[in-house]
Amino acid sequence: MRSKLMEMLESRKDEMIKIRRHLHENPELSFKEEKTANYIADFYQGKDVEVERNVGNGYGIIVTIKGGKPGKTIGLRADFDALPITEEADVPFKSKNDGVMHACGHDAHTAYMLVLADCLIQLKDQINGTIKIIHQHAEEQPPGGAKSIVESGVLDDLDNIFGIHILPLAPAGTVGYHSGYSFNGRSYFKLKIKGTGGHGSSPHMANDSIVAGAYFVTAVQTVISRRMDPMKAGVITVGSFDGKGSFNVIKDSIELEGDIRYSDDDAKAVIDKEFHRIVKGIEELFGVTCELTYTSDYPPLYNDPEVTAFVAEALKNSKDQDMKEVVEFPKLSPSEDFAYYLEKIKGCYFFIGCTPKGVEKPYFNHHPKFDIDEDALLVSAKAVGNVVCSYFEQENA
Repeated sequence: MRSKLMEMLESRKDEMIKIRRHLHENPELSFKEEKTANYIADFYQGKDVEVERNVGNGYGIIVTIKGGKPGKTIGLRADFDALPITEEADVPFKSKNDGVMHACGHDAHTAYMLVLADCLIQLKDQINGTIKIIHQHAEEQPPGGAKSIVESGVLDDLDNIFGIHILPLAPAGTVGYHSGYSFNGRSYFKLKIKGTGGHGSSPHMANDSIVAGAYFVTAVQTVISRRMDPMKAGVITVGSFDGKGSFNVIKDSIELEGDIRYSDDDAKAVIDKEFHRIVKGIEELFGVTCELTYTSDYPPLYNDPEVTAFVAEALKNSKDQDMKEVVEFPKLSPSEDFAYYLEKIKGCYFFIGCTPKGVEKPYFNHHPKFDIDEDALLVSAKAVGNVVCSYFEQENA
């Protein structure tokens, strides 16, 4: 099955690229991917599979491929939403939707997965088990699509789950993996500080919310430097400080928004506790009132060590001409809602290099000039395909 699958994927490389470019030209934002979802569902029309639409809190699609014999059930996930970014990449298939761009590679994820799924459907009689293809909406915008798909129960029968992300950290042909905590978790906060407005000449008759806010910006950084275990990682970013007013008026209220990242669940617990403690302290110290919105968006992503070791070995043993190197990647600082799957299902989320040929300093994901080497599409399909083949060979050994 493995050799046949690889031959099929190689013969359909151009199709993957064509699909990717179509999706790239027609990006849609999180929770608004109606046309993209229709395109995906139409691809499976007439194929011998079960297709469930509108899974979770949006346009999620689950495609179930039942093998020739019973066995374990695995999930393969690809996301398909885009970002609110105006594209600046110089490509002939530039986004046609103003202010929307596939700047993270989800178009590539969907393109490779559609072709891989179709090949697996054609070979399903040789599969001793079941494969669920998870076409996930809304990865980019909390609460995301993954959590709701997990909560729907449609994946309760999965034994393991796998997914990839293309990253311009290495050339196409490089496949990376990382065991344990591999992506940071993320939380969001909005803090409104209410004081008492007044004349700039009479601060004693007012209560300056800007001073309280400025103190908060400084104080909250001590959570990382003085409360966090130095062997762990965390970031608190105040990305917005809305205190604009008149130069001679003491503001009665201001609003701050920010982003919090943490390496693992222990780091999250420390940041959560200390952040709230500082907010209460600001109220006491300055006599202001604080209204805090604090939400945990995505948990830290944890790759099961045993499953990750299996993936690494399967990829290294494949000796495929298009997978030139299989290496351990460092832990990455962004966040990814695939973490919700891994909270419930043991699995591995690994990485595919996609640095454009001849480019020494590529633009990273989420940049308006983000671009990829489209050879990464075939590498992605082959990498996941080899993991699938090794998985079912192992179960039948």
